[in-house]
Amino acid sequence: MARKALKLASWTSMALAASGFYLYSNKYLDPNDFGAVRVGRAVATVHLRSARRLCELCCANRGTFIKVGQHLAALDYLLPQEYTSTLKVLHSQAPKSSMQEVSQVIREDLGKEIHDLFVSFDDTPMGAASLAQVHKAVLHDGRTVAVKVQHPKVQVQSSKDILLMEVLVLAVKQLFPEFEFMWLVDEAKKNLPLELDFLNEGRNAEKVAQMLKHFDFLKVPQIYWELSTKRVLLMEFLDGGQVNDRDYMERNKIDVNEISRHLGKIYSEMIFVNGFVHCDPHPGNVLVRKGPDTGKVEIVLLDHGLYQVLTEEFRLDYCHLWQSLIWTDMEKVKKYCLRLGAGDFYPLLACMLTARSWNSVNRGISQAPITASENTEIRNNAATYLPQISQLLNRVPRQMLLIFKTNDLLRGIEATLGTRASASSFLNMSRCCVRALAMHNKKNTCSFFRRSQISFSETISLWQISLHELILRVKGLRLASWVLALLCWLLPAPY
Repeated sequence: MARKALKLASWTSMALAASGFYLYSNKYLDPNDFGAVRVGRAVATVHLRSARRLCELCCANRGTFIKVGQHLAALDYLLPQEYTSTLKVLHSQAPKSSMQEVSQVIREDLGKEIHDLFVSFDDTPMGAASLAQVHKAVLHDGRTVAVKVQHPKVQVQSSKDILLMEVLVLAVKQLFPEFEFMWLVDEAKKNLPLELDFLNEGRNAEKVAQMLKHFDFLKVPQIYWELSTKRVLLMEFLDGGQVNDRDYMERNKIDVNEISRHLGKIYSEMIFVNGFVHCDPHPGNVLVRKGPDTGKVEIVLLDHGLYQVLTEEFRLDYCHLWQSLIWTDMEKVKKYCLRLGAGDFYPLLACMLTARSWNSVNRGISQAPITASENTEIRNNAATYLPQISQLLNRVPRQMLLIFKTNDLLRGIEATLGTRASASSFLNMSRCCVRALAMHNKKNTCSFFRRSQISFSETISLWQISLHELILRVKGLRLASWVLALLCWLLPAPY
């Protein structure tokens, strides 16, 4: 009965949130009108109150509700700041299962008690997420492991939760026809069964570790299959600080720019070259550390339950689109946005992908870093074009939705580290695009001469990117020397 009451409250809160989003679109508000400013403040208050209620209800209903709440927290380009900032706590403060519940799941799935399987087992979880929590333990052979245990009843309850969400979204659509949020339910229907199967997560972890083994700075936990089931996953224990913990990085002398570059390389390789993308890089799933043996900076990638497999057609179109955006070829930007289903909303798609204003896209996103005023402009435009954004999300390929989520989470990390949208990151993306397109073209030709041509063209393109990067660095050094010379002239050293 209590659960039904909570879900009824969820409907009320969701309807209140939707009414807030409707006002957020600024359809009836004039920012130059003093009365409208007062209304805007009142709307912000409603947003904050609704966001807190949604957060409380997600925690109370647990499981699928927390997962969707986490997804909403990543939609910075779409939702008011009050929602995204409030719901972000769901990434690290999800409800925990009791030790009794944990013991029950392990007993049912592995057929033994905890003390029979482990020398020690920490009662307090290292972390709790929407679907599971992780405990540190030691096996009888001395190996330290991380034990991921699914919350009980999540599998049984998830289908009912998704059905309820579908009803809620349809009800909101009846109230506000301009808003299309059915894509959110469709994604939950498709992805949740995969995330609830920990054996699938283990296979994903092994696949990405093999795929990116050339990155010696990337660490993926080894899976211990003999003690893993659909609800229990045993992994190698790898420690580190969360990627958004700048204090940890300062204490351990970890360069934030190096971390940002490494993350960019990992995700560019996943998206453009392999088409197999880890789609949940929130800070709790990305750890950083100094390698215990090498002392070099390492990134530990956790939680491999949610991956997006890109079709070759989508991946190549996405490669072409990013190449066009980086090199400011606006004709091709329009062409590949249209191929990806944007229609008349192609400028909106370009802005959402880059998180830059349309003026910046036209000038060149690698020409200048994002500013505070541009950030404000983007948020205001998100408010103005909220119905169009909603329609765009409903018409682009489903693969694009998790790419958006991944982009948003990575930008959140970059914003925390203070490394947002550097020219270097765009050039690394461009390298991956060049390699991916060359690989595709070579695979689809039988002519040795043609393959040689493609390889030569690829080499020249990569050389041009490296030259461009060198020029940018020289310019940066020259600017620094000019500033230093100017300071020396203005402030001559005392005798």
